[in-house]
Amino acid sequence: MAIPNSLAGRLSVPVIASPMFLISGPDLVVECCLNGVIGTFPALNQRTTEGFAAWLDQIAERLAPAGAGAAPYGVNLVVHRSNPRLDRDLEVAIAHKVPLIITSLGLNRDLIKAVQAYGGLVFHDVTTLAFAEKAAAAGVDGLIAVTAGAGGHAGLLSPIAALAEMRRIFDGTLILGGAMSNGAQVAAARLMGADLAYLGTRFMATRESQAPAALHEMMLAGRASDIVLTPAISGVPGNFLRASIAAAGRDPDDLTKPAQLDFGTGEAKAWRDIWAAGQGIGGIDDIPAAADLCRRLAAEYETALAGAAAHSMRNGMPSISG
Repeated sequence: MAIPNSLAGRLSVPVIASPMFLISGPDLVVECCLNGVIGTFPALNQRTTEGFAAWLDQIAERLAPAGAGAAPYGVNLVVHRSNPRLDRDLEVAIAHKVPLIITSLGLNRDLIKAVQAYGGLVFHDVTTLAFAEKAAAAGVDGLIAVTAGAGGHAGLLSPIAALAEMRRIFDGTLILGGAMSNGAQVAAARLMGADLAYLGTRFMATRESQAPAALHEMMLAGRASDIVLTPAISGVPGNFLRASIAAAGRDPDDLTKPAQLDFGTGEAKAWRDIWAAGQGIGGIDDIPAAADLCRRLAAEYETALAGAAAHSMRNGMPSISG
């Protein structure tokens, strides 16, 4: 397993709070980073490149007093051709030397080289082994296996199968996403071979997220069966809350008309009115401060690893190290 040197010793728990469209902002990023979790946000959560730059300035200023005591932060850049801001946003990210760039919906070798040139990391979202092979060949530092049950754009692979197959073709950092909401599940991901866990829905249900109150209420009331996987919302298969689909006037059981992938006003409107979430909502029963959630995840993670090691010793099996 491979934890990059730039992350070593800076995390209280091996977790990335994933970049959530219209949900993640500076407050969530900063509170995560100050409490040992990698906080991230999509560049497109700001309506302009100038606004994106202003957010980066704000985050850097708020994290500066903590120095190396804070976890690094990251930014998601959508590489799909429908994103007209990619080149300008990348220039801003390079100028700010953003520690981690998360790319999705396309590969760009020039982007990868440009980020790595200043010492940044590039992790890439993948939902299939074929996408993983392409990203590995392109030279990314990490693969994010977005598996069955993850919120938003998600794959169909079991996390066990995804990790096993991707590790065969990639010796860099492997990150697992999909339906995790507590520290014990993060520990399980590590024991299966992941270097880091990728949690979105759990961090959506925090006070610092930009989620509207109605979304929080749906999450607290929801279970895995309330999640619908469909390409009809954004043009790519994604997991969305059934109740929000109905509230937007669409039939959750008849989504036969696929949407067109569009990162202009159409995409923003779809995700504003119909809310993404993962199958892990069944394990969420509160809306804590992000700092409290980070500390809870770290404690649960350590407890789970200690329990696994004790179980191994009692049963004469090899010990498990965290």
